[in-house]
Amino acid sequence: MVRENCGVVGIFSLGGENIVPYLIDCLRSLQHRGQESWGIAVPKKLPFKKTGLVSGSANEFDKLITRFSSNIGIGHVRYSTFGSSSLENAQPLKVKDLCIAHNGTITNAEQLSSMVGGCTFTPQSMTDTLVAAQRLVSILKKKDDMKAAMKILKNEMVGSYCFTFVTDSNTIYAARDPKGFRPLVLGLHKDTNTYIIASESCALSTVGAVLLRDIEPGELVRIDKNGLKSERFSESVNHAHCSFEFTYFAHPSSIMEGINIYLARKKIGEYLALKFPIKDADVVIPVPDSSRPAALGYSLKLGLPFEEGLLKDRYSKKGSMRSFIEPLVKDRKEINQNIMPIREMIENKHVIIVDDSIVRGTSSQAIIEIVKQAGAKRISMVVTYPPISYPCYAGIDFPSQEELIAFRVAKNEVDLEIIGNKVAKIIGADEVCYNDNVNLAKGIGLNKNELCFSCSSGDYSPLGIKPDFNSRYQINDKILVD
Repeated sequence: MVRENCGVVGIFSLGGENIVPYLIDCLRSLQHRGQESWGIAVPKKLPFKKTGLVSGSANEFDKLITRFSSNIGIGHVRYSTFGSSSLENAQPLKVKDLCIAHNGTITNAEQLSSMVGGCTFTPQSMTDTLVAAQRLVSILKKKDDMKAAMKILKNEMVGSYCFTFVTDSNTIYAARDPKGFRPLVLGLHKDTNTYIIASESCALSTVGAVLLRDIEPGELVRIDKNGLKSERFSESVNHAHCSFEFTYFAHPSSIMEGINIYLARKKIGEYLALKFPIKDADVVIPVPDSSRPAALGYSLKLGLPFEEGLLKDRYSKKGSMRSFIEPLVKDRKEINQNIMPIREMIENKHVIIVDDSIVRGTSSQAIIEIVKQAGAKRISMVVTYPPISYPCYAGIDFPSQEELIAFRVAKNEVDLEIIGNKVAKIIGADEVCYNDNVNLAKGIGLNKNELCFSCSSGDYSPLGIKPDFNSRYQINDKILVD
């Protein structure tokens, strides 16, 4: 079963504008959410899908804009959390007269597939998105109402989801799960009277659209020739926005839940400085790229010099790629090998390296070695995200516990100092200072109870599941909460 965390777009131009150029530009701006494949879909045509980066198909853009010319469409960039990269698994997917793009993970997809004849799918081609789409279409045959269908489907699905749909009857729908695990926003391109739904507001900025608001958890948005209509298919008092979006995954220019990501990361750095005031250090250096704001906030709070001591080789084959969302170990290593030190900023200095997270530990180990070879006399690593000791079942590729360095070296230890000391020995740092959930929530600016920390706390109650950690995706059938 293939599961994915990705970026989605849905566009409807009430002014009759050809929205395909907007789709392409929005997807390019969401490339940080998925590097494996991309695709677009318009009514009454099979989706166009390609492996690789959006920019890799630039020579096809003119033909695409003409061939798929439409005032309505959806798009998708893919990052799989399990399974191989293939065109077959790329999105959007078409089922009957409905095309779907999905960001998130449906954790009980195998169970859901039994409702739509799961035996007709092969393990290579069966995705949680396909299963959800098949089930939705089967419900719509009886209900013929998207709100009613989503009400039924949300009670059958366990997991996270932001869906965009386009129908052959020229309607766009967007739905966000009741807990709001993954982000989804609504914008308007005023000059062309075009509504844009996207995973992040950075996609809106790219095409000159304004952010209107977040799509609320449990909200269903419908856009057709008559305009925009908002309905609720579910109500949930407590939300569970992914905390990792704020520290790593989201683009720094984006605004989520009314919070600018760059400013949140900078504030997280300030709170880290209060928690770990390493004042005898000589320089603060960020791990490129998502750690820069936090490192700046940390350095300013303590009055320490901030320097770009590590730079990515942008001209290498994978120089612009993000190592975390690369599915293969060799590709992650290749990206980290293209990080180059500026020796003059490091040599004979006590260096504080600020990183957004430590997941498997391989990237951190490689970076520590680079800084050592550049002549650092002491290396302190300060981490914006708490120790990741549990897999994610809501769409982020935190793998089995055995692959997570914090669990591997410290098992069920809860003392952050002890965990940091054990991780430091493995990756080669003199010390590792982990943030905690409460401190991170303060930096983000949201109540701790509005955020999901399941990967660090092991509390999966927001998802309503009790995982069985013997297998990465084995989950008990029992749903704990509604």
